[in-house]
Amino acid sequence: MTHFFSSGCPCCLPRPNPSGLGLSRRQFLCTTAAGAAAAPAIAASVIGTATDAQAQAKPQPGRPILIKGGIVLSLDRAVGDFEQADVLIEGKKISAVRPNISAPNAQVIDAKNRIVMPGFVDTHRHMWQGFLRNVLPDGSLDDYRNVVQRTFGAKMIPDDVYAANLISALGAVDSGVTCALDWSHIQNTPEHTDACVKGLQESGLRAVFAYGAGQNETGRVFEIATSKYPGDIARLRKQYFSSDDQLTTLFLAAGGPPEASLAQFKAARDVGARITIHVGVGEFGKSAFLEKINAAGAMKDDTTYIHCCTLNDTEWKLIKDTGGTISIAGYVETLMGHGNPPTQKAIDLGIRPSLSVDVETSVPNDFFTQMRTVFSLQKNEVWARRLSGQKDAGKFLTAREVIEFATIEGARANGLEKKIGSLTPGKEADIILLRTDLLNTMPINNAVGAVVTSMTSQNVDTVLIAGKVVKRNGKLVGVDMNRIAKLGRDAQARNYKAANVPDKRV
Repeated sequence: MTHFFSSGCPCCLPRPNPSGLGLSRRQFLCTTAAGAAAAPAIAASVIGTATDAQAQAKPQPGRPILIKGGIVLSLDRAVGDFEQADVLIEGKKISAVRPNISAPNAQVIDAKNRIVMPGFVDTHRHMWQGFLRNVLPDGSLDDYRNVVQRTFGAKMIPDDVYAANLISALGAVDSGVTCALDWSHIQNTPEHTDACVKGLQESGLRAVFAYGAGQNETGRVFEIATSKYPGDIARLRKQYFSSDDQLTTLFLAAGGPPEASLAQFKAARDVGARITIHVGVGEFGKSAFLEKINAAGAMKDDTTYIHCCTLNDTEWKLIKDTGGTISIAGYVETLMGHGNPPTQKAIDLGIRPSLSVDVETSVPNDFFTQMRTVFSLQKNEVWARRLSGQKDAGKFLTAREVIEFATIEGARANGLEKKIGSLTPGKEADIILLRTDLLNTMPINNAVGAVVTSMTSQNVDTVLIAGKVVKRNGKLVGVDMNRIAKLGRDAQARNYKAANVPDKRV
C-alpha cells in the first residue's frame, strides 16, 4: 500500500506491521511533523491517578482539568500529535500535553472517541447581524449593502445589536469557534458600541472587538452625526480594554477612501490597537488603495487585510514586505462576487492566510464549511493550472495546513498567537473536543482528514475557553436558551418594523 503521508512525523514513519496491510492505525491517525517523543515532560509536582468517580465528575471552577485519552492534535509541531494522550489544564492555561498524565486532584473529561484540538479562530465576522441569519441567501455584494447595511443596519437600536452580538457569539462557541474578531461597523452611536461590547462579554467567547463606523440609508457612513467614530476608540480603550489580559481585546475596523483610512489608522495606533480592513473586493478593490496608503507610510505589521481578491501584484508585495496578515472568507467571496479567494496567491508569496465567516446573513456560521471551501478551491486552482499546461502550477494544500489556517494563523492575525491557537503548555486553554463516534466520521481513519473533510458542528462535543468549560456533552453551559431565543425574536421584530420590511419567513 502506498504511504500517503509525507510530513516526517516519527509516529507516521514505516514500522513493522505483522498484518501485512501496509499502514498501521497509528500511521493513519497521526499526520503531524513531530511525534510523541517531542512532547514536553509533565511537571514533577503532578502525581497520582484519577479515580473513576473523578472521571465522571462535572468540571468545577478552581480545580485542574484533565482531558484524558483522546486523539490529540496540538497544532504545535514541537509538541506533536498523539493517537492517544491527555491535556492538563491548571487555571486558564495548559500545563502539559502527553500520554498518561497522572493528576490526582484534577477533574477528568473523558476524551474517548474524541479529537482534542485548539478551538477555531475566526478573523472577521460581522456579529451585529446575528439575528439576520439567512436573510439574504441568494444575494450579491450590492444586495447585501442595500438590504443588510442600508435597510436593516440603518435602523438598528442598541438593544438590537446587543441581542445580535450575543446570539452570533454563542453560535460561534457552539460550533467550536473559541475566538472571533467582531468586525463591528454598526457604531451609529456610542450606545450601540457599548451594547456590542456587552453582548460579547456576556457570551464567554474570546472576542476581538474591531470598532468600526456606522450604518445609514445612504451608505455615506462618515456623515452619521451621532457616531463618534473613530475618536471614541480612546474611550473604549480606557473603559473596556485597559488590560490585554482579558477575553475581549480591541482592534479598529478601518474603511473608506485613503484619507479617511489614514485618520482611522492613526486613531488606532494612538491607543495601541491593531487594525483590520477590507481590501481587494470586486471592481472597487482594483483602485490600488494599498499603494496609496503605503505612500503615506501607513502599512505595518499590525494590520489584517480581508479578502484581497482583486489586489494587484504590487499591493500583494506590500502586504508581504510590511508583515501584514490576511483573512480569507472563501464561501462568501465566491457567493457574492468579491473575486476568486486568493489562497493560492497568498501561498505563492509565502503568506499563510487565516479564515473567516464574514456575514451570517448569507453564510454558515461554522468553520468546517470555511476549511472545506478554501481546501477544495485551492486544489481546483492548481488542477486548472496543470490542465492548462502551466509547468509551475503550485503545490496542493494539505488538510493539516488548512487546520493551521483555522487555528494558529487565525490567532496570529488576531494578535493572540502567544495566548492561543495551539495546545502548547503555557498557552491559555481554548480547546475543543470533536466526536469521532458519529456516523459522519466513524470509524476514524485519519484524524486531520476527518476534521477537514467530514465533520460538522454536530461533532462539537465540548468547548473550553481560557480553561472554562462553556460547552459540554453537546450543550452550551449556563445558557438560558429560552431567553436567547426571545432576545432574538424581539430584536428581529423591532428591526423589521423599523426598517419597514415585511416579516415573511417563506
